[in-house]
Amino acid sequence: MSYFAAALAHTDDGWTGVELDLSEVEDLEALTDLLRDLTGDGPGPALLLLEEDDEHVAVVRVDGGAGSLDEARVFLSDRRAVQGSEVAAMLWEQSDSDGQEDDQDQEGAPALAEPVGDLGLLSDLGTPPELLLETCAGEGLLPADVLSTLCERAGCLDTLEQLREG
Repeated sequence: MSYFAAALAHTDDGWTGVELDLSEVEDLEALTDLLRDLTGDGPGPALLLLEEDDEHVAVVRVDGGAGSLDEARVFLSDRRAVQGSEVAAMLWEQSDSDGQEDDQDQEGAPALAEPVGDLGLLSDLGTPPELLLETCAGEGLLPADVLSTLCERAGCLDTLEQLREG
């Protein structure tokens, strides 16, 4: 599977970011630590933005600086991603997913494409839940387009584009 993963953090100097190799991230706790390290002592937030195989988007948010104990908040644009992606499965299975389960019919076929997770994780960054769902369901939008739209609303599109080009 091919993917693009970027960690973006809001610091005292604005947005900063790095491209991530998630094969080196063992679990959600390690990812959370990495995201917190990006914010330094600032309030954040720090975000993981993941697009995988032009199929789905994942967003992980961590608030607070290095000393914060806040849990990671996870959103997946398509719950079926956990069945075909080790990264999406790791993010979803280790998150506090509000007891949501992977719905499957009796034959075990994946449920219809359906966003899952914390729909409000970008509300204070210009994308309330309704708009997040609308953006993910946008006709003809690829995951890269979805992330660009989310970053434009949050004010970090330039940082994301620099990472994509670099």
